[in-house]
Amino acid sequence: MQTVQSSGSVETPSVANNTKSVLKWATLGLVGIVNGYATVLMYARGETAFALLTLILTALALYIFGSKKTYAHRYIYPGVAGMILFILFPLAYTVNLAFTNYSAKNQLTLERTQSVLENRTFQSGESYPFKLIKTAGGHIVTVTDGEFTLATREFTLTKDVEGTELELVAVGENSISGDVEPIKSIIKARPIISKIDFIKPDGEEVRMSGLRKFAGVQPLFEKHMVDGTWDKETLKNNETGELFKPNMEVGFYQPVDADGQFVGNTVSPGFVVGIGTHNFERVWKDDGIKEPFISIFIWTVVFAVLTVIFTLVIGLVLASVVQWEELKGRGLYRVLLILPYAVPAFISILIFKGLFNQSFGEINLVLNQIFGISPNWFSDPFLAKSMVMIVNTWLGFPYMMILCMGLLKAIPEDLYEASAIDGAGPIKNFFHITVPLMIKPMTPLLIASFAFNFNNFVMIQLLTNGGPNMIGTSEPAGYTDLLVSYTYRIAFEGSGGQDFGLASAIATLIFLLVGGMALLNLRFTKLSQD
Repeated sequence: MQTVQSSGSVETPSVANNTKSVLKWATLGLVGIVNGYATVLMYARGETAFALLTLILTALALYIFGSKKTYAHRYIYPGVAGMILFILFPLAYTVNLAFTNYSAKNQLTLERTQSVLENRTFQSGESYPFKLIKTAGGHIVTVTDGEFTLATREFTLTKDVEGTELELVAVGENSISGDVEPIKSIIKARPIISKIDFIKPDGEEVRMSGLRKFAGVQPLFEKHMVDGTWDKETLKNNETGELFKPNMEVGFYQPVDADGQFVGNTVSPGFVVGIGTHNFERVWKDDGIKEPFISIFIWTVVFAVLTVIFTLVIGLVLASVVQWEELKGRGLYRVLLILPYAVPAFISILIFKGLFNQSFGEINLVLNQIFGISPNWFSDPFLAKSMVMIVNTWLGFPYMMILCMGLLKAIPEDLYEASAIDGAGPIKNFFHITVPLMIKPMTPLLIASFAFNFNNFVMIQLLTNGGPNMIGTSEPAGYTDLLVSYTYRIAFEGSGGQDFGLASAIATLIFLLVGGMALLNLRFTKLSQD
């Protein structure tokens, strides 16, 4: 009996382990097949970056969960995958775009651009009026040039417009009886009329080119034949006879002369090409970008530094006040002072935007009544920056106050008692005990606050939208813009088209600056721990 129990205790776990192993490998195999298929589809559609990302994440998952050596790392895989997906991949993608001409005008591949150009047409002959005639059995389209009339066979307008394909054959006919349909019926029938090709007696093909006319239409661009073979990249303009080749330096098709040199204007759409460090060079070579960039960079640093200083000073003073034991109602004061931090920032910013309104804001109303002035908060550069500092200080001081309150509690009371015996007052204690003991642990937090305000996009976007705008810049820029909002405006509000390549270059520079501050933060944190 004991032997039977022993045998059962050995075999049962083995069967369970085999079952788990089969389920694990079946799951891993299914994940590999599905993600592999998705990778192939993305690669086939030209999404090489996303296909590579999927391949890396899938291979990493199969390696970690399929190998006994790495199976212990399965708990950190979600974190690693999230870091790759949401940090490393966007960063690498952004840096890659910084070395291309990717913009609103240059988004396609060379092959897709060529296809778009080949689908364009132009009117190659005279135009002829046409009529849509309603007959007893349906509708007929006629085209007349004064010498002949061509007509389609009858077709049902409603049925064909709803999606039924109708093969239309052009036939010669001297007259058609029926009622001529108005323009609104032609608009309704346009999807089916546009499929009609009339062939004139001389062999010319005409098709719909407007709501009232048919005309001879030919492809505007077509591949050019050289020595009996088709040149896959060179396109011939059938209207002008010019030859167009892809200019790999600018990412557009451009006409060439007899020597193969690029001349004339480019044609859109363009395609994405690598341009090296051109976007970075524009930052310090193009005066329309360099001057606002330097100005905005200086203002960004000043904004972040002053915000940290103002919020720290106000937060430290208020924290010291509400910690004063002789102050009555300290709990109520703490709650009231923390409220600005509890209210969502965008609500406070929009409220301040109304308060600072130059015509109807309460702040100007009070200033006008007392001092007789109405400052132009949103149109004067200095006042706009002052307003931004006031609002951001209001939003930031509660956070600093909370930090200071916690650090004040950590200072031993014995130091203040010893100082009182020596005859020191509150102000002397503040500068000789409180500040020196708080500044060291506060330094990493201050650096983190500086980095946050360095990229405080929401504040600028909601309050001033970067304004007032600078004059004479190549790209849209404002006096209150931070580097991050300046980058956003270049990417989505660019005057010459949405210049994502230049925006990515500036974003890369911002990353290097903020990354340097992060390393500095880690350095100070290490010194603080030591």
